[in-house]
Amino acid sequence: MALELLVLRGLGLGDLLTAVPALRALRQAFPRHRITLAAPRALEALLPLIGAVDDQVDVSGPGPLPMDRLPFERPDIAVNLHGKGPESIDALRRAQPGRLISFGTGPPWQDGVHEVRRWCSLLEWHGIPADPEDLTLGISDRTGPAIVHPGAAYPARRWPPERFAKVAAALDDVVVTGTDDEVPIARKVAELAGLPPERMLAGQTRMADLIDLVSRARLVVCGDTGVAHLATAFCVPSVVLFGPVSPALWGPPPGWRHVALWAGRCGDPHGQRVDPGLLKIEVSEVVDAALEVTS
Repeated sequence: MALELLVLRGLGLGDLLTAVPALRALRQAFPRHRITLAAPRALEALLPLIGAVDDQVDVSGPGPLPMDRLPFERPDIAVNLHGKGPESIDALRRAQPGRLISFGTGPPWQDGVHEVRRWCSLLEWHGIPADPEDLTLGISDRTGPAIVHPGAAYPARRWPPERFAKVAAALDDVVVTGTDDEVPIARKVAELAGLPPERMLAGQTRMADLIDLVSRARLVVCGDTGVAHLATAFCVPSVVLFGPVSPALWGPPPGWRHVALWAGRCGDPHGQRVDPGLLKIEVSEVVDAALEVTS
């Protein structure tokens, strides 16, 4: 009978990418187990590149888990890479695992820790070595265009589209990307930058398309959002604009020509207005950083 390991990470693109070192550490520590990841189905195209997941069940948020769709009766091990709250812990407990690895049942949760290191430290507390630098999914050949991605999940993290447009206009061979919901923002950026219609790709790229586009890009300019982590994963030079959240918590690792711009003040990352700290970042700073990392 197969040994089963269930991992919960019911979050978005950037969240999954920051958990790559932890997932690979689990694969290394439990080579005989089938690893099932509970995460949004939209992220499925990433899993073969991570190389640590055998199966997936569609879960958004901390649960509950769809018990009737799990590929086993109960897991031998359940790992909570979702958070510290009772919802995620209770969701995994309902699966009746033989062993539960989680904050709240093991080490205490600590604030002020980079998201990548957080999950590595959880596993290390349980005696599972994890390398927080094991983030790479590949290395871009940099034959593709520069990507300007103006959207973010919340207004607090969205640098004004007028400023993104000035950056796009200052660069060569640029495309503008975004989700379906971000089409109006992306279209405004493309139009103000004077880009032809075919350069506006927002709403036209599914996850597999976005992965392919970033994996060949020569540059990514974006806010604190999932595309920044995708640039890190493919070692693409990037300029990432931080506002209410410090890059010490969610920023790219040093090296590989990543630049994190931050005004040094914290705020509400879920706010409904652009963060004042984000507004302190000037167009000239972003353009200079973009030219520097691609030189």
